[in-house]
Amino acid sequence: MNISTSDILLIVQTFSLVASIILILMQQRGASLSSVFGGSNDVYLTRRGIEKSVVNLTVFFIVVFVIARIAGLFFA
Repeated sequence: MNISTSDILLIVQTFSLVASIILILMQQRGASLSSVFGGSNDVYLTRRGIEKSVVNLTVFFIVVFVIARIAGLFFA
């Protein structure tokens, strides 16, 4: 079985896109992440704890997707 670079890039693109979508859907505008899971409805101005981690992971997976997509243009 011969896996090419374009196949690997396609897998990376798919995984990072699905992960980004899931992380974006977990975020609620103006609400903390605890309210997604039935917590309080307090509004915080700064992101703390897991909410900050979710935002950072979302940005990471979007950047990975864009880099993989651009690299896919060169290896296609």
